Amino acid sequence: MPLYNHPLPSLELWLADLGAVQRGAHSCLWDLSTAAWSAEIELGVEDLSVRWGAGSDRVQRQFPYGLSRADVESAILAGP
Repeated sequence: MPLYNHPLPSLELWLADLGAVQRGAHSCLWDLSTAAWSAEIELGVEDLSVRWGAGSDRVQRQFPYGLSRADVESAILAGP
C-alpha cells in the first residue's frame, strides 16, 4: 500500500516503531540512529526525505509517497 494511503498519525507511529524520534510535538523531522549510521527523516509535502551522515559525507534520498511503506522502510534501514 502506498505511503499516501496512510494518515499522518499512522506514518508517525510507523517511524516511531522503526526507532525514530520526533524532534518536536508537531515537527516533520525525525532522527533515527543505528550502531552503523544516523539519519534525519523529513515528512515533506511531495516526498519523504532521508539524510544519512553529516557534513560533506551526507547522503540524501527522496522517496515519493507513491512507494509502498515496506519498500521505503527497506531503503531507510539499508542505510547510506
